[in-house]
Amino acid sequence: MTKMLKILALLLVITTVVFAAGCADQGEEGAEEGAEEEMPTYYVGTEAQFPPFEIVDDEGNIIGFDVDLMNAIAEDQGFKFIYQDQDFSGLIPALQTGNIDIIASGMTITEEREGQVDFSEPYINAGLALAVTVNNEEIQGVDDLQGKTLAVQTGSTGFFKAEELKEAGIVAKIKDFPHVNEAIEEVRIGGADAMINDIPVTNAFIAAQPGVIKVVGEPLNSESYGFAVREGNTELLEKINTGLQNVRDSGKYDELIADLPNYMEE
Repeated sequence: MTKMLKILALLLVITTVVFAAGCADQGEEGAEEGAEEEMPTYYVGTEAQFPPFEIVDDEGNIIGFDVDLMNAIAEDQGFKFIYQDQDFSGLIPALQTGNIDIIASGMTITEEREGQVDFSEPYINAGLALAVTVNNEEIQGVDDLQGKTLAVQTGSTGFFKAEELKEAGIVAKIKDFPHVNEAIEEVRIGGADAMINDIPVTNAFIAAQPGVIKVVGEPLNSESYGFAVREGNTELLEKINTGLQNVRDSGKYDELIADLPNYMEE
């Protein structure tokens, strides 16, 4: 073989090796991109004025306990999500019509709601508290609500409890608001005598802004929060439940619970 032919043969071998390596790299990159593209993305509905579970920070980001817990579940189960902020009363209709895939919004598991959506395993214990302004000594419990006005969040379990008290002839009037902070403000300015709201949210507000309201009497009931999916969406529900259990087992859940009061400082 002539010297020129040897050189050409060597160049051909080098070119083949480089081309093969390039194809391999592209294949790996393509596989990685394909895996990322295949990662499912879910739309999560929330009412982001429910601290410490959902809050909008100064930069417009939705943060809070539910967000961090859902982040941990999504990381464990290999999916992504996009949050959509809307009124609490519209969350279940949005889920039923397919506008969102998951509700993560401090939603209490109730028998009525279980007839409309499928809930995950409970992720936090909650209940209802009666709250009044700090200088109100007249109302010490439900028995003192005769003829009074209650402030509540629209569509919440506190709203339904208030309706029960009104139907029983105890409460005279109910004022409902889209957001909890509006109900608290109504009590603060004297537009309502008391409010009924979830215990952890009420306690978190009191810790963050002492001297405004206080809890009186015993808890009105015992409740639990759950994430919700459309009825029959067993695949997504299994992902959430499995991820939730793994997050509990890893100790991450306990870390988030310990950090719960800090969300009120955002």
